[in-house]
Amino acid sequence: MLTIEKVDTENKKQVRRFVELPFRIYANCPQWVPPLNVDAYNQLNRKKHPFHEHSAVEFFIAVRDGRDVGRIAAIENKPFNKYHNEKTADFYFFECENDLEAATALFKTVFDWSKARGLDTVIGPKGMGPLDGYGILIFGHEHRQTMTMLNYNHAYYQSLVEAQGFVKEVDFVSCYLPADKFQLPERVKNIAERVMQRGHLKVKKFKSKKELLQWADRIGAAYNNAFVRNWEYYPLTQREIDFVVGNIMTIADHRLIKIITHDDDVVGFLFVFHDVSAALQRAKGRLFPFGLIDILLEMRRTSKVSGNGMGILPEHQGHGGNALLYYAMGNTLQDFSQFAHVEMTQVAETTEQMRADLKNLNGVEYKNHRVYQKAL
Repeated sequence: MLTIEKVDTENKKQVRRFVELPFRIYANCPQWVPPLNVDAYNQLNRKKHPFHEHSAVEFFIAVRDGRDVGRIAAIENKPFNKYHNEKTADFYFFECENDLEAATALFKTVFDWSKARGLDTVIGPKGMGPLDGYGILIFGHEHRQTMTMLNYNHAYYQSLVEAQGFVKEVDFVSCYLPADKFQLPERVKNIAERVMQRGHLKVKKFKSKKELLQWADRIGAAYNNAFVRNWEYYPLTQREIDFVVGNIMTIADHRLIKIITHDDDVVGFLFVFHDVSAALQRAKGRLFPFGLIDILLEMRRTSKVSGNGMGILPEHQGHGGNALLYYAMGNTLQDFSQFAHVEMTQVAETTEQMRADLKNLNGVEYKNHRVYQKAL
C-alpha cells in the first residue's frame, strides 16, 4: 500500500526521515555528494531558513508498506510571483526509487496543493534560494557532483518527471575548462587591459579572509542586483542576502574571490571555490568529529575549482566588466598550480554571450540540468 505523508517540520523523526532518504537511494552511487546535515536540516527549519519568512513550503514523503520510497517539496515563492506577475509553484527535493506509482503520487500531491492555492503552473526542480541547484540532471551522470552546488540524480529521474506531463522550461549547462588548455582570447585580453588602463573599473583582490568579510555587505548588494534580467531572479530580502553571503564566506578562500569595483561600489563578482566534494562524500553529512578537518585538508589537495557565481550589474555590462572577470579567472588558474581544471556551473542556455565566451575559453559542456514546467 502506498501513502503520502505531509511532514510536520516540528516532528524531529519525520524531518530526519525526509533528510536521510537520499542516503539510501544513492547508497551505491559514487557520483552523489551528500549535503552537510546542518544545511539539510536548516532547509526544513521554519525559524532558521529565511525563505520561510515570506513564502509557503510543504514537504511530503511517499511510503510503501511502511518503507519510505520517495520525497518532494511544494513551494510557492511569493516574491518571485509578485515580481514576474505569475502564479507558479515550484517543486524541489524530489528523490524517488525507480517507482512510477510513487513518483506520480508525489507529483499529484504537489499539483493538488498548487491548485488549492490558486496557482496555475508547476516549475522545477527549483529551490528555496540561489544556492540551491536547478534542474534534473539529464546529461553527465558519469561525473561526480560538484560539491552540493549542483543537483545529482539517477538517470531514471528524467523519465519519472516527464511521465507526469512536464516539458522543458530551460536548460542549465556546466562547462569544464582544462587549466592547461585555458586560453584567454587576445580580444578579451586586450579589452581587459584597456579597461584597467582607463581606471573606471578595477579588479579587487583580497589580502585576507578578514578583508573579504569587510566587503561582504557590498558584495551581497551587488549579488542581489546583478541578475535582474535572469529567468530565475527575484529580489532577495536582507535576511536572504545575509544568508547567501554568509554561506559563501564560510567556504570562501579570499584568494579565489574576485570583485569588480567602480569607485568604492561593487559592480561585478566572480565566486570560485575549491571543489571539496571528495571530502564531503567521506563526511557523509557530518562535520564533526573529523569532517571539517578533512574538508580543510581537501582544499589543499583538490585539483579542481568550481565557479558558481559570476555577475555584472546591468548598467555596467558591455563596458569590459566581463572581460575583466575572465582575465581575473585566468590569472587565478596560473597563480594556483594545483588546479587541473575549473568548472563553471549552471550557465543558463538563455545567457548566449556567456556560453559563447566559455567556448572561446576552450570550455567543454559536460553536464546539463533541465528545469521543467507543467500547466495545471
